[in-house]
Amino acid sequence: MEARKTVVPGETIISGEEYLPGDGCRREKEDIVASKFGLADVSDKLVKVIPLSGVYIPRRGNAIIGTVIDVTFNGWILDFNGPTTGFLSLMEVPRFINKDELQEQFDFGDSVLAKIWNVKAKGVDLSVKLRGFGKLEDGMLVKINPNKVPRVIGKEGSMVTVIKDATQCDITVGQNGVIWVRGNKIDNELKAKKIIEFICENSYIDGLTEKVKDFIGGLK
Repeated sequence: MEARKTVVPGETIISGEEYLPGDGCRREKEDIVASKFGLADVSDKLVKVIPLSGVYIPRRGNAIIGTVIDVTFNGWILDFNGPTTGFLSLMEVPRFINKDELQEQFDFGDSVLAKIWNVKAKGVDLSVKLRGFGKLEDGMLVKINPNKVPRVIGKEGSMVTVIKDATQCDITVGQNGVIWVRGNKIDNELKAKKIIEFICENSYIDGLTEKVKDFIGGLK
């Protein structure tokens, strides 16, 4: 396959025993068949379907951006647009904090970049111990369908690099579909938001990078 195409469940993506089914597809004799609606992708004989709709499913190791919605005696509760909430324990912060100083670290409404280290039935456990994780200061949040995240990131971060170069903004993409954008001017942040929205609206298009560059060239 030279170009990606939109497929529906039950549709044959490609045929041949040399191909292996990945996420979103299955093998039926010699055919690789889609098991969900999305964008077919064939790379190094591995076939997968990139979903174009759906909700975020938390996975261990994912980096997500959440908003503090509650402060407890031993940590913080975060809303991250998932099926449950996330819990950031006092023990998963990289410095000692007295229990009466929790709101000085993270307060209601704060945006936090965190790592999922455990997924449970009633919620997920989060950590900000790793370098680069923690409170996101200033900037704006852009929310997208989480299944569009791979298109916004691009291969090896290529699409994010295009956005950064065009807007001079710092951009952090959460796997849950929440993107943090911070620039030295609000106009640059709004420009980045427009580019991200364009990518999401045209995520099914082949040769998307060139289309995005053309779109950027037309922005004032």
